[in-house]
Amino acid sequence: MTDEPLLAVRGLEKHYPITEGILNRRAGTVRAVDGIDFSVRRGETLGLVGESGCGKSTAAGSLVRLEDPTGGEVIFNGGGRAGETRNADGTHPNDVTRFDRRELKAFRRDVQLILQDPSSSFDPRMTVGESLAEPLRVHGMSDRDRRRAIGEDLLERVGLSADEYDRYPHEFSGGQKQRIALARSLVLNPELIIADEPVSALDMSIQAEILSLIRELQAAFDLSVLFISHDMSVVREVCDRVAVMYLGEIVEVGPVERLFDEPKHPYTEALLSSIPTPDPRKSVGGIALDGAVPSPSDPPSGCRFHTRCHRVIKPADVDVDRSNWRGLLNLRDGIESGDVDVERVRENLDTAAGGNGSVEDEAVKRRLRADFDVDEALRSAEAERTLGRALDRVVDGDPEAAAGILAEAFTTPCERTAPDRTEHADGHESACLLHTRGEAETGADVGSGLATEPTQIGRDRPTDRAGTAGRSDPENRGEGDGDGGEGRAGGADGGDRRGS
Repeated sequence: MTDEPLLAVRGLEKHYPITEGILNRRAGTVRAVDGIDFSVRRGETLGLVGESGCGKSTAAGSLVRLEDPTGGEVIFNGGGRAGETRNADGTHPNDVTRFDRRELKAFRRDVQLILQDPSSSFDPRMTVGESLAEPLRVHGMSDRDRRRAIGEDLLERVGLSADEYDRYPHEFSGGQKQRIALARSLVLNPELIIADEPVSALDMSIQAEILSLIRELQAAFDLSVLFISHDMSVVREVCDRVAVMYLGEIVEVGPVERLFDEPKHPYTEALLSSIPTPDPRKSVGGIALDGAVPSPSDPPSGCRFHTRCHRVIKPADVDVDRSNWRGLLNLRDGIESGDVDVERVRENLDTAAGGNGSVEDEAVKRRLRADFDVDEALRSAEAERTLGRALDRVVDGDPEAAAGILAEAFTTPCERTAPDRTEHADGHESACLLHTRGEAETGADVGSGLATEPTQIGRDRPTDRAGTAGRSDPENRGEGDGDGGEGRAGGADGGDRRGS
């Protein structure tokens, strides 16, 4: 029995070029998946979680080479490949990214993919029996009766009748089609199933049935499962370990119980806080992720989560409280990106006052402070003077000077330093400067670390004020939710827009 994982992913990348003009000149790159590492052990279920647009589905497609990765290794040690060592040139004979056509066909027999939408994953012109039998035919089984017998047996194993072999996909409900998709994924007796959001399109009661069926089939067929989802409550029920993904990177990985009980990354904490609870005595909501949602085509420097992080590190020489610190950074970024529209704010204030056409600059400044959750007076006189000078420049029509003033005075180590992974215990790792000893030595205010019980950060804010400052739902933020395009457009246009 070997201790090597069934699947080992190292530095996997999938980038998409951005082209423009009639000559399709390359103008940029969308970093949908940007150097992720994880492994799937034999017989375990690993959850890959994150909000829509973070690159989960793109990673799944790259693993099975529906799209060729840009870089990295995908080492598969199943299918009789266990025990192989690296070649003299450093490459690995089990690296899927280097497989030729014959090797890739054999690999796809051992690894099967379940897609999110069961309706679009079946050919409407083929019966479900033909869809089940097609993989067997492709892989060399010419006996039609034997193919039918295998298909009928699998239909019964997933809770359907063998008599339904000759029916068409449109004759089944969504839950029944997902059961058939499960049967199809098992027809070649694979070792690894990659389930990409397999229950997100189903009703809650049907979700429970499908999840229970997946567990039963995993035990019966001795399967490993890579379970991709944005639903943390589902992941807790079915997974052994969890890898949390944000903007193309994995920020935390660990055993499911430890990660849920003691999250080490602020993004994980925010995801967990979004899980609904049936207890009426507990307040609804969760951690409000304020700030701009970055684009994978232009990811932030340093820690990619720092533009939204509720625990972003404050330098020790900046004497403001944490809520004001997040607001100051959001204001700085909003001015720098051009999202702060002073004239729009002025017009909205004038309309609210009855349209007399006279809105004082001080009223605009107060509105901007309120929109970005910055108190009317900061406790540090120096910080207050700096903010006052910046707001003066903004209302005078010089946002570049204002952004420069704020950028010089208010910066966080999180935007300068990309965090390394920190190992906590029992295979629990996270990539956050809150746990990096070097940052503590600089005198940065890192707070007291992450709470065991996620607490609500931020305040509910009205949506009809001048200068909208929306809140981001950590489970569903972003644009690119789909089977192949996740990460390409995810979050590109999803940021807060101030002054609207």
